[in-house]
Amino acid sequence: MSEQENPQLKLAHDFVQFTGTNIFLTGKAGTGKTTFLHRIRAASPKRMIVTAPTGVAAINAGGVTLHSFFQLAFGPHLPETGKTEEGAKAINKFSREKINIIRSLDLLVIDEISMVRADLLDSVDEVLRRYKNKYKPFGGVQLLLIGDLQQLAPVVKDEDWNLLKPYYDTPFFFSSIALRKTQFISLELKHIYRQNDQQFIRLLNMIRENRLDDDAIETLNKRYIPNFDPEKNKGYITLTTHNNQAHQINGLRLDKIKDLKQTFRAEISGNFPEYSYPTDQELVLKMGAQVMFVKNDSSHEKRFFNGKIGTISRIKDGIVYVNCPGDTEEIDIGLVEWNNYTYTIDEKTNEIVENIIGTFKQVPLKLAWAITIHKSQGLTFNNAIIDANAAFAHGQVYVALSRCRSLEGIVLSSKINPKSIKIDNSVLGFTRDIENNEPNEKQLSESRRAFERTLLLELNDFVSIHRRLDYCLKLVRENENILEGKPLDICKETTETFYKNVVDVSRKFSSQLDQLFLQNPDTEKNDTLNERVSKACLYYFEKTEAIFNRFYERFIIETDNKAIKKSLKDALNRLTDEVSQKLVCLESGKTGFTIKTYMEARAKATIEKKPERTAKIPVQVSDEILNPELFILLKQWRNERAKELNQPVYLILPQKAIQELSANLPRTPSQLKLIKGFGDKKVQKFGAEILDIISDFCEENKMQSTQLRF
Repeated sequence: MSEQENPQLKLAHDFVQFTGTNIFLTGKAGTGKTTFLHRIRAASPKRMIVTAPTGVAAINAGGVTLHSFFQLAFGPHLPETGKTEEGAKAINKFSREKINIIRSLDLLVIDEISMVRADLLDSVDEVLRRYKNKYKPFGGVQLLLIGDLQQLAPVVKDEDWNLLKPYYDTPFFFSSIALRKTQFISLELKHIYRQNDQQFIRLLNMIRENRLDDDAIETLNKRYIPNFDPEKNKGYITLTTHNNQAHQINGLRLDKIKDLKQTFRAEISGNFPEYSYPTDQELVLKMGAQVMFVKNDSSHEKRFFNGKIGTISRIKDGIVYVNCPGDTEEIDIGLVEWNNYTYTIDEKTNEIVENIIGTFKQVPLKLAWAITIHKSQGLTFNNAIIDANAAFAHGQVYVALSRCRSLEGIVLSSKINPKSIKIDNSVLGFTRDIENNEPNEKQLSESRRAFERTLLLELNDFVSIHRRLDYCLKLVRENENILEGKPLDICKETTETFYKNVVDVSRKFSSQLDQLFLQNPDTEKNDTLNERVSKACLYYFEKTEAIFNRFYERFIIETDNKAIKKSLKDALNRLTDEVSQKLVCLESGKTGFTIKTYMEARAKATIEKKPERTAKIPVQVSDEILNPELFILLKQWRNERAKELNQPVYLILPQKAIQELSANLPRTPSQLKLIKGFGDKKVQKFGAEILDIISDFCEENKMQSTQLRF
């Protein structure tokens, strides 16, 4: 069923495409959540990355793990302190490329969200705010969270939960502190593609909603077949609760086959971690073994899918032939390839692109007499044997039963006891809220208008630049006594000019924008609004560029205090970045406002360019310094001598002394002693070198032998 035929799919698609609303997309097993994800990845113009909580889930989704991309620790994250527990330190050093991806990101997709702990989602929030927008939850990035809370829950050790429960009501993602600060919506896909049997669908719904009655239990337990022999009934897979059970069953069944073992060794290249392997690195098969395909057929023939079960009919020349129930022909299969991706920025287009960093080549099969319920998530089986009473975690019974296409395809190895169906009450409460507060077309329309208005007002907003400028002013004011020239006056003047000519103007214009927007919220068809935006962007661009070009020409940082100098340079760099990003956005608005153009410009403007190797920029000095060329020469000499002697520069020659030397041009040792800071020892140690520099400068510039003014 396409999005046009399914109104829920279309609503979900439009919320992702045309709004900035955070979305939890859920639905019962088999409702097409994974298919929806693949369509969004292929069609959305938004800059996105796809993540998942586990390696296998990430490979299946064609993305990366949350922990690897955001470089997070596996231990519990304490939101109040912003720290992880001892022994579980997060990796905080991000590459420039990863920072660029985060800064330019529009949409973060997290698949299998039911397995993500609340504290992990809050860790993601902290990283996004650190590198994108610290004033908005998740840095202002839109979230698309996909999963079913009635399926597998997050893994939380008792000792971890003891640390986390003072901060969280539940370990589930919806208890995230950051998420609760957003107005996220929940959409439930309801059309089930996997099952057609309405009675079976009704039973599954009763399980997920924890309302099984005696009649339903009786109906399910009719599938209890004592002494069922799977060896005489081909195509049945046993769903177990623990790995060792599945390994034991598969090993025993394989050993019973008298045919020779054949081992297929995976070809692994690049970076493909073991926890992401989709099947065994050393796959041992025999003719007659029951196997399951672990990948979809990428060819147009679509002969197999992930979860399809069959029996090996023969193995020849590295090709495995599989007979599947209902098929008229055997399937021949050799090595296929899985890819491990990373995200990078394309240097030419500045787009976020997926790059293959590792490959895993193997026959896409695994032994399939048994598999764990955990690893069955997302798979579909025609026939399965389930021991429901062995279930130990939330959602396991539902996951196991819902893997099957029909009730008739299920065999219970023990009768279902209602006590074995573990459903978390907090999940039930949350899902009831979803059902009672489903968004509709009206809410979509309102969200779409709000999104367009937010972007429009963002283009007209200069507060972040003004904030950066204010911070520079604060630093200069606090350190005025050790700074040369008049940086405080320059900062004050620039701040006042920018506020008067840009910030104040933009605030007044915002109310006009709102009025024009209300007249026709479709911004791209609102000609009057676009005409005003075009003129405003041209005005803002010219004013901002002129104000800051003048500021950069005049604002010079001169001080011997390295710490203050670094702080000021960092603040100036952040201001420069903010201004340059805004100028790019304003440039895009000179011909009017379109969402796509603006978002592309905004994203690409945030990408930090690699520093190019260029010639050294000439050193600038304050206009107040007399003979600036000499000032630079003396300062360079001072810095070299400080480096040679491994001493702070101010001990060799303070900044004030260099300024006096440049102004007064002493030519003799006695004149040199009149400069503040020059005693007999300093004159004896450095006097000859300094006087030579001054003498050479005076001769080259045909200056008087002395211009002393004491």
